[in-house]
Amino acid sequence: MGSASSAYRVIYLDVDGRIQKVVFSRFCSPYDIKELFCTALGLPRESVPALSVLDRNTTLSLLDSTGAMVSIDPTMPHNTERSPYRVVPLTGGQLADKEELFQNVLTQVAEQFSRAFKINELKTEVTNRLAMLEKRVELEGMKVVEIEKCRSDIKKLREEMASRNNSHFLDDNKKLTPRRDVPSYPKYMLSQQTIDALRKPAFGLWLWESNEMLSCLEHMYHDLDLVKDFNMNPITLKRWLLCIHDNYRMNPFHNFRHCFCVTQMMYSMICLCSLQETFTQVDILILMTAAVCHDLDHPGYNNMYQINARTELAVRYNDISPLENHHCAIAFQIFSQPDCNIFSTFDPEAFKQIRQGIITLILATDMARHGEILDSFKHKVDSFDFTDEEHVTCLKMVLIKCCDISNEVRPMEVAEPWADCLLEEYFMQSDREKAEGLPVAPFMDREKVTKPTAQIGFIKFVLIPMFETVMKLFPQIEDVMVQPLRESRDRYEELKQIDDAMNEVRGICVCTCVCVFYYFYLRSTCLHVLMCSGSDEQSCECFYFRCRKRKVRT
Repeated sequence: MGSASSAYRVIYLDVDGRIQKVVFSRFCSPYDIKELFCTALGLPRESVPALSVLDRNTTLSLLDSTGAMVSIDPTMPHNTERSPYRVVPLTGGQLADKEELFQNVLTQVAEQFSRAFKINELKTEVTNRLAMLEKRVELEGMKVVEIEKCRSDIKKLREEMASRNNSHFLDDNKKLTPRRDVPSYPKYMLSQQTIDALRKPAFGLWLWESNEMLSCLEHMYHDLDLVKDFNMNPITLKRWLLCIHDNYRMNPFHNFRHCFCVTQMMYSMICLCSLQETFTQVDILILMTAAVCHDLDHPGYNNMYQINARTELAVRYNDISPLENHHCAIAFQIFSQPDCNIFSTFDPEAFKQIRQGIITLILATDMARHGEILDSFKHKVDSFDFTDEEHVTCLKMVLIKCCDISNEVRPMEVAEPWADCLLEEYFMQSDREKAEGLPVAPFMDREKVTKPTAQIGFIKFVLIPMFETVMKLFPQIEDVMVQPLRESRDRYEELKQIDDAMNEVRGICVCTCVCVFYYFYLRSTCLHVLMCSGSDEQSCECFYFRCRKRKVRT
């Protein structure tokens, strides 16, 4: 009997002031004992879900006379009727509170562990060391390039000295043209001719490949001391420029070459107008970066199409400069990537200022705001104050507008292909608008517009007034920017006269058309022959030969 009775345990429970005796075998599982306790408490068995033992232990709490918790298992300490255990069922809310308490304790332990081992400081130190190593690798790579350049220059100097010994003269009138001598990106070496040409508005850019344009953009940031003054990581600058390149689409006009064209014009204006003497370096950084980013991910269809077609961009930005807002969003999505964030060294307040400045300039490139922005600048230009933040912001908006539409400032052989590219993009849009039943702007309709008519109005009423207003602040741009615009206007007006004359004489005989050519291109005085009806071929021929005898220059 003693052996049989020792196989059982007797536990006394306090159930609402009533002593409940519970007998169970030493070989019972904690699960079975818990079931007995639930029965003693009068709890239905269904209310205690059949979970693991650990979950069972968290459902009931067993306390001794001192309030200490007792483990519910066959080895629990023996008690008496005078010292019964108190059973406390835990509700779901109490379990949640305990879990939350446990999580708080874990969080505090983690924080103490982090402070003890200085994990954050160690992480920062590792990041800084990696950045220093990257910069060191870049600088070492540049040293190798510089050494190679010096060797190349010495070799050329020796060859030149040898040629001077063999020849007593050099062709001093030989034009220096930019050399396309940039190796594969990211390693680069620009010739002095290219460096000098980059600073001029007449820079020719149609022969340059993408990697060469990227190298030129990188040079601009270094030359303006933006990398040095703001402690930019050169490798981050390269990654950012590559990412910019990848986010311009292959449109006829709004592509990466247009991005480079606008940025190079901004760089040349900064140099030509000595803007670093009147602007802060932060302003210069904003101007250059806004120029680089101003048309990111342009789809090739303008704001009017976006609004009329109710595209996703138009809906997202409520028909307010949808493309320009999109360009800003893409730009700062790129900056949000740590490997492409050239502003990582700026504190939050400084970054906020730069971000606002870039957004303001990109939004200013919406031509729907042209009149508003130019009128504001005209009111300020006569009493312009470089210490007035509002005046400076307005000037920066006008400068990026000038650069954005500056193609006609460049030589004819550079500017004219841009006009062809723009018309091609316009015609693609108008064809799509016709197919979708949307309104078509006359200046985009291939059946209504010609290159001269498109360019004359734009140059006369948009470009020249804006550049002449800027010329009041910076007279030095007249010869290299304003005068080329006037010459371009005159050239397109002559072409338009020829087009108009040719349209008038479509029914006239060939010899009279030749007279038109002589009149407009050789300035003869025989325009009256155009009155010929073309019905009398012999009289037309007489007029033609008479024309050739009068003031016709060969």
